[in-house]
Amino acid sequence: MHYPLNVYIGKVREYAGSRPSAIAKYQVDGELKLTELGLEGDQQAEKIVHGGPDRALCHYPREHYTWWAREFPEQAELFTAPAYGENLSTEGLTEKDVYIGDIFRWGDALIQVTQPRSPCYKLNYHFGINNMSSLMQETGYCGWLYKVVLAGNVSTENPLELVSRVSDVSVAEAIAIAWHMPFDDEQFHRLLSAAGLSTSWTRTMQKRRLFGKVEDNSRRLFGK
Repeated sequence: MHYPLNVYIGKVREYAGSRPSAIAKYQVDGELKLTELGLEGDQQAEKIVHGGPDRALCHYPREHYTWWAREFPEQAELFTAPAYGENLSTEGLTEKDVYIGDIFRWGDALIQVTQPRSPCYKLNYHFGINNMSSLMQETGYCGWLYKVVLAGNVSTENPLELVSRVSDVSVAEAIAIAWHMPFDDEQFHRLLSAAGLSTSWTRTMQKRRLFGKVEDNSRRLFGK
């Protein structure tokens, strides 16, 4: 299957009451250079939690915007790509269709799914909705992240093409395991055995088992 896509990049900007962010992205067209750290010209503000080799690209399904617009009719005009700060936008691929470790060809490059996106509090400021990040996590409408397996030249004219599937854990299942069943032994082992799972998610899952508790997500979700 081939999936046509829209492509977006962003610059770091200031947000009143929040830390700087590059969530506000704009569409680009034509030839682009994809490196192991993402698209040339795309920025990240807090590189400890955004960007890096395992989080080089963010993908968000356009299908979800209709649902969000229905949930928040007064802000419906906000819910169009790339409102969630995504680099890649498609129709026909959702968290249920994409699996941890999936490898896609994009132009001369290969990219691999590493984890669901972990929503953060900057979404709350971006939309002016104080619990947007937690709603995104609860619904599972999170999107996902990629690492760049093979850097190269890409184009907005190049579709995504799935070339390898190496695990049986969908992104939707990874979300459910991590945030709705964190101490289910069978599901825990399924997620950790998924080829391509990011180092940060592997570390988080292991720490939960080691210390017997779920990490405090209040800072990530609400900036506190």
